[in-house]
Amino acid sequence: MALTGRIALVTGGAQGIGRAISEALLREGAKVALVDSNPEVARECRGRLEEAFGVGSSLFFECDVTDWAKLQEAFRKTVKHFGRLDIAINNAGINNEKDWQKTINVNLTSLIKGTYLALEHMSRENGKDGGVIINVSSMAAFMHSPHMPVYTATKYGVLGFTKAIAEASAVGNFGVRINVLCPAYVDTPLLQSIDKEDKMGRYFKYKEELRQSMHTYGVLDPSLIADGMMMIIKDGSLNGAVMKITASKGIHFQSDEPMSA
Repeated sequence: MALTGRIALVTGGAQGIGRAISEALLREGAKVALVDSNPEVARECRGRLEEAFGVGSSLFFECDVTDWAKLQEAFRKTVKHFGRLDIAINNAGINNEKDWQKTINVNLTSLIKGTYLALEHMSRENGKDGGVIINVSSMAAFMHSPHMPVYTATKYGVLGFTKAIAEASAVGNFGVRINVLCPAYVDTPLLQSIDKEDKMGRYFKYKEELRQSMHTYGVLDPSLIADGMMMIIKDGSLNGAVMKITASKGIHFQSDEPMSA
C-alpha cells in the first residue's frame, strides 16, 4: 500500500508508540486522526505535527476509548472530514492491575470495538475500498508475566481475537488485512506504571523483579515499533500475521505462515 493521500486513525495516538506511528505515517504522506484521552499531551503533539507536516495533516479527538459513543464519533468524524478511512491502528493501552476491569476494558474490549468500527468504514461488505487494521498486543502474550496477570490476559486476548478476525476477513472477502504487533518492553508512559502502587496494586512489591526483567530483555524505542507497523501496512500480502519485536531479534514474525489477503 502506497501511503500518499491515505487516511489513518490511531488510538493512543498522541504519545508513545501511537505518536511514533503517527509521525511515520505523516512522513509518508498520509493524513492522521489522533485519538487520545490526554488533551494536554494531544494538543502539544498536534501542534508539533502541524508544524512539521502542515496544517490539516492531522485531526485530534479527545476520547476515552472505553466510551463507545465517543469512539464511534471519532471514526465517523474522521471519515466525514477526510472522505475515507484506509488504516486503523488500535494502539491505546494501559497497565492497571489494581483496577483490572479498566485494563480489560481499555486493552481488549475497546480494541475489539475499534476493530469492528474500522471494518464498518473499510469493508467491501459495506461498499468500501478495504484497508489495513493493526492491533497492538505485546510479548506478554507469550511470556506469561506473573507480575501483570490481567495485562497479560488482555494481550493474549488481542492476539487470539486478531488472528480469528483476520481469518474471518479473508473468508468473507472484506478486503481488509488485519494483523497483530507484539513488542517487548517499550519506552512509553505505560512502562512507568510499574513505579506506581495505585496502578500495580498487590503486584507493586515485584517492581524490582520487573526492572530486572527490563534490564535482561532490553527496552525498545517507539520508533522501532513504528518501523514494524510500516512494514505491515506496506506489505499487501500480510493478513493474520503476528509480528514480534524484541531487543535481541529485532523485527520478526511468528513462524506460522500469514494467511493470504
